[in-house]
Amino acid sequence: MAPERENGRERTPAGATATTRTRGPRLDQPRPPRRRLLPEWDPEAFGRLSERIARFLGTGRFIVWMTVVIILWVLWNIAAPGRLRFDEYPFIFLTLALSLQASYAAPLILLAQNRQDDRDRVNLEQDRKQNERSIADTEYLTREIAALRMGLGEVATRDWIRSELQDLLKEMDERRHGQVVFPAERSAGRDVDDR
Repeated sequence: MAPERENGRERTPAGATATTRTRGPRLDQPRPPRRRLLPEWDPEAFGRLSERIARFLGTGRFIVWMTVVIILWVLWNIAAPGRLRFDEYPFIFLTLALSLQASYAAPLILLAQNRQDDRDRVNLEQDRKQNERSIADTEYLTREIAALRMGLGEVATRDWIRSELQDLLKEMDERRHGQVVFPAERSAGRDVDDR
């Protein structure tokens, strides 16, 4: 069922659903992939590869192998028969190969360092947030401990209750034996010291 047009506007016929309307590209579905002229590459995969290469270039194994290859190259091109030599004395091909290796190694090492800097920056940010949470938790616990100490200062302790009970027992014993002792006659500073 095709939509009708009135005054340049589309009018959906009665009973049409969202699946039967044909206005344009659907917004609830992803677009089909566009064709590209350049090949696509995954920057994460390239970054991981560059880190592996940079890690290998920074090892003693690489230096030993590179030294062995250069020594064999030079010895071959000096000692081998003339028709088997591929790079004569100024070793121009060796210089070109080493220059090419250096021209690729430097950017790969820089890329690996940039990725490490990004990881370090994220780790530092997470550490800073964790430190802020730890400080906030410590301050909260400090306030709670201070509140508990203040609250304990107003709570009757076991020794104070025991001394009050002993005083009441003495008072009751004295009343029973006929000796009435008024509370004012007791020592005046006892309540303050018992707490």
